[in-house]
Amino acid sequence: MKHFDEKAMIERVRQLRQQYAGSRGKSKFARALGVSASTYSYYENDRVPPIDILLKMCEVTGADLEWLLTGHTAEKNFAFAANAALLRKLDSLFTHNPDLTEAVLAFVELLREKKGIETSVYSKGPASEPDRPGWIPVLGRTAAGIVHFWDQTSLPKPNRAITELNELVKKHMGKTIVGSVDGAVSIDLQARALMDGVKTRQANLIRVGGLEQEPIVEFVQCEEIHGLFPDSFALHIDGDSMSPRINDSDIVVVSPSVPAAQGHIAIAHLADQIGVTCKLIRTAGNEVHLIPINERYETKVVAKKNLLWALAVLCHISI
Repeated sequence: MKHFDEKAMIERVRQLRQQYAGSRGKSKFARALGVSASTYSYYENDRVPPIDILLKMCEVTGADLEWLLTGHTAEKNFAFAANAALLRKLDSLFTHNPDLTEAVLAFVELLREKKGIETSVYSKGPASEPDRPGWIPVLGRTAAGIVHFWDQTSLPKPNRAITELNELVKKHMGKTIVGSVDGAVSIDLQARALMDGVKTRQANLIRVGGLEQEPIVEFVQCEEIHGLFPDSFALHIDGDSMSPRINDSDIVVVSPSVPAAQGHIAIAHLADQIGVTCKLIRTAGNEVHLIPINERYETKVVAKKNLLWALAVLCHISI
């Protein structure tokens, strides 16, 4: 009986994670496996995962269980020897260049569409639309406005917002991921009841290589938040007027489905202002008070008629 090399198998687990989620994607891979990031870290250090986790790794990544356990794949599993040779070359390519995984998969999808091949040829389940792993578009900065999405002065209805956001995500799904960083998620006071089902306390900020006119496009990846609010979008915060609660360069997530409430943090768009602002919001008669948390800043009072829209901050992410 051959000796089972635990260290070699753990290295193959690490390779799968890099191919699936990139060099800094431990948290993303852990979520896909249904375990905590700390538990998954043990698997890459010195602990062999239990069989149910190994099976889940193969399900998520498409890896062969025999290869994961032993490092060998029986060529008899493939219809033609050429297929085995091709798969070995792809495995070598992804092992040494995990950042190419997204681009190659997108190319394969284009070939399948060109040839009219159904998803069921490749999978046991029914055909489904391409995976959108909880991507929430980062549409702009609070100082510069929402530059990538809504040109109109008022927000669309949520169902329309979902359609347009989905198109934006699909446009960039096949682009190469050029960076990914983990961030801590903080649920804001007003949204705690709405976000009750969200257990995650971490999200990824993904940077995707775009077109020449848009060299970098950003998405917040959080499946749970996206599942609750598929029309949500995100904004970078400029400045420290909401510090220490929300700080400069944090990211806030809002949804057209959740309007601002009295005395809570909101993103507001004013008729006479370029861009949007993040403040505590309170209305009194025909006036709207935009209140900073940082005492170094003064409250701004505007006419209620000049408030185009205000959305509740669901959560903010500190990178």
